[in-house]
Amino acid sequence: MSNLEKSGTFPLGGFTVKRLGYGAMQLAGKGVFGPPKDRAEAVAVLREAVESGVDHIDTSDFYGPHVTNQIIREALHPYRDGLVIVTKVGATRGADASWNPAFSKEALTAAVHDNLKNLGLDVLDVVNLRAMFDVHGPAEGSLEEPLTVLADLQRQGLIRHIGLSNVTARQIADGRKITEIACVQNQYNLAHRGDDALIDQLARDGTAYVPFFPLGGFSPLQSATLSTVAAELEATPMQVALAWLLQRAPNILLIPGTSSRAHLRENLAATDIALPPDALAALDSIAG
Repeated sequence: MSNLEKSGTFPLGGFTVKRLGYGAMQLAGKGVFGPPKDRAEAVAVLREAVESGVDHIDTSDFYGPHVTNQIIREALHPYRDGLVIVTKVGATRGADASWNPAFSKEALTAAVHDNLKNLGLDVLDVVNLRAMFDVHGPAEGSLEEPLTVLADLQRQGLIRHIGLSNVTARQIADGRKITEIACVQNQYNLAHRGDDALIDQLARDGTAYVPFFPLGGFSPLQSATLSTVAAELEATPMQVALAWLLQRAPNILLIPGTSSRAHLRENLAATDIALPPDALAALDSIAG
């Protein structure tokens, strides 16, 4: 049994994917803007990920912009059967690398067509609408108009499934009145556990939850605790953080990103780690 098979699978829209995938954001340049320092290595990372069994890649045409999707196409097109590519819309990048909301019908339609073109696809597997009411975290605001646009593009056959990113429980409930929600992508990790109740509810609903920034926002004390547990398990802090997320709930799908093949192998090896009760207790104490 391969590393990835040990972590199991979970439904993602109409697909079933392994629970450890790959996030392409780090394939762009610094600040997720411009080209990578080593395009050949970026291509190699993607190819090794898929050859290792990864069947879920997370990307967006506003990474770069356009950079990561074009690298994915160069590395993997024509795509092997069973590979699910998830993208995001709802933002554009300014010339100064700023992240700007792009919720109009025209902007969303253009974003979907840009993703199709740069990925070399006729239909997008999953499109996440990224809420931009607050770029730093979920904030209330109506998603009815942009979700209606995406639902119309779905009816046109350009999108198979729709998800939400950076959203609240209320926005998810309201969104389900417009279309089925295939997945939710929010910040969540050992130190930031505000979505605990939401994750459990989504698990009961059979909806995938995709956490981003698995090591984002740790305090020095919290990082020290994670490092101590990792040393005891002869693993890296990132591996332990990923293993904890895999054990947290069955509907969690992980998309750790890297631009290095060596780091990719470390991330994939996180599925070998079974956290014992004392390690889980120490890690759970990090939340606060």
